[in-house]
Amino acid sequence: MSQPNPGSLHHDRAYFDHAATSPLRREALEAMACAVPGNPGAIHDSGRAARALLEDAREEIASLLGVGPLEIVFTSGGTESDALAVIGGVRDGLALVSAVEHPAVGGLTSPWLLGKRCEVLPVDHAGLVDPDEVGRHSGDLDVVSVMAVNNETGACQPVSRVAEVAHQAGALMHTDAVQALGHIPVDLDEWEVDLASFSAHKIGGPVGIGALWVRRGVELHPVSPGGGQQYGIRSGTQPVALACGFAAALRACVDEFDTMTARWQSWRERVMAWCRQQPEVTVDDAPVTSPSIIHLSIAGARGADVVMLADRDGVDLSAGSACHAGVSRPSPTMLAMGKDEDAASSGVRISMGYTTTDADIDRLLAALPAAIHKASGAR
Repeated sequence: MSQPNPGSLHHDRAYFDHAATSPLRREALEAMACAVPGNPGAIHDSGRAARALLEDAREEIASLLGVGPLEIVFTSGGTESDALAVIGGVRDGLALVSAVEHPAVGGLTSPWLLGKRCEVLPVDHAGLVDPDEVGRHSGDLDVVSVMAVNNETGACQPVSRVAEVAHQAGALMHTDAVQALGHIPVDLDEWEVDLASFSAHKIGGPVGIGALWVRRGVELHPVSPGGGQQYGIRSGTQPVALACGFAAALRACVDEFDTMTARWQSWRERVMAWCRQQPEVTVDDAPVTSPSIIHLSIAGARGADVVMLADRDGVDLSAGSACHAGVSRPSPTMLAMGKDEDAASSGVRISMGYTTTDADIDRLLAALPAAIHKASGAR
């Protein structure tokens, strides 16, 4: 199993923000160090060597995902992958996205969507979509986007059921699988999706690279012009070293999957047992969740205050999603789930990863009571 990289974390801290980013794995760092320089699009020797490494990485990632290498498009990360899928999938019709999507997808409901139409699919109090709602848009639907695992609550959406209805309506089905990779089983054929987004740094790979899986036969319109690399879907020089790091991280992730998911589930049950003893703490749960994410709503407190107080005790948490440019505000996900603004501001996310240890859980449960008590008094 992978060991934490020296210097990848402050060793006197307990890190519970893996849903934001995971420390770079040793395997990824070593793979990147071995990558040769060169433009993989060039025909000289250095270019051919770089191209060979790039395609080896693509084939490794494809094999680990159970898909073909020609279906893997490298991107700069999950955000770009989402934009390529949703914007590139809309033609003359409608994009339908769930109300609890990551901002990379949710933000596409704004006029920024290049003049294309985008509507929001509502969710219930557990943050789940109703697949039947998708069918109400049939006849005018180009693409449906519903994330596999919510980045705040860990809720697992009924992706395959949504995909079935989307296809009946003649639409493409996209899922943001960034939080799913390495944390729940990912079976793209079973999910019946056409497009899926991934990000390397969520699994201990390098920041700056992701992938969009495009099922064979699916056509996307390019979002930006360029040199026509990667079948014209995503132009630009491809980052060989980052691709090698991504492949190595995914290999390590797959190799340790059973061990880590069992540990996360055990630690999750321990944290949940503690939560049940705290009258002011509510776990925002769903029927099926990622074992590595726990979202707490704390009555009478702001989540950001709890995070700052826990930080003083050496515990790294998150107040909801980490992808809102550091701005503390009510969580759009919690609001979509029917919470009022106070409740939607009270969230604390605990997210585990490959570096998490028993000692980290001990430290978390030692720090939370005082942090919650002080935060409740501060409000």
